[in-house]
Amino acid sequence: MIEVRNLSYSYGKKIIIEDMSFDIAQGDFCAIMGPNGCGKTTLLKCIANILPIKSNSIFINGKDATDYSVKKLAQQIALVPQHVPLDFEFSAFETVLMGRNPYQTHLQNESQKDWDIVEECMKKTNTWHLRFAPLSEMSGGERQRVLLARALTQQTPIMLLDEPLSNLDISHQFEIIKLLREISQNEKKTILLIVHDLNIAMRYCKSLLLLHNHHVVYHGDIDKGLTPQNIKDYFGVEAIRENINNQTQIIYK
Repeated sequence: MIEVRNLSYSYGKKIIIEDMSFDIAQGDFCAIMGPNGCGKTTLLKCIANILPIKSNSIFINGKDATDYSVKKLAQQIALVPQHVPLDFEFSAFETVLMGRNPYQTHLQNESQKDWDIVEECMKKTNTWHLRFAPLSEMSGGERQRVLLARALTQQTPIMLLDEPLSNLDISHQFEIIKLLREISQNEKKTILLIVHDLNIAMRYCKSLLLLHNHHVVYHGDIDKGLTPQNIKDYFGVEAIRENINNQTQIIYK
């Protein structure tokens, strides 16, 4: 579903990503993890072709990402950024409805089907009650759930999420991560998300893409990747793993 081949990216002379190669299978629920500055957000932006990439470095469903039009790529990939500009007074409903733009022709109005999809996705993310509220008046957590609803309305086979659990209280963190896992499992949707909580990632994600010093240092089963040695080497933290109530827990020393 996603193939990355020898991907590098720099801001001027500053290297952010260097020679990354990996494959993400259809239906994978993959946690992207690593210390700050290792290239996680830049990687998502490259996959979504928001940042300029060289041809033959990223393939989406077997096709070079640079060969997609903007609209066609938006039918394949939905990106949920960590931050959004609040320059315009769009309501939550209007914001989520934008997720249907890739399927509309010039000057075409939204259909009843589009409106129904928006309602369904807002109810899934517990944002339907916010539909008339402007984004600028919402909490960070509420905005995050509205942006997730917008991504779901795109109905893409791939979703990329940049710290979707940030700004959420603990109950909404578990609500959203469970929802994402269910979507990945039931709809065979490929989901990559940047997440910092090792225990949440261990409990809910299927695989791990671990970045360090601008390289991929591990890609595979998350249980095999979040070992005490890797946590020490790549996060700089001493930890042990214990089985508590039939659930593996990472405990920091």
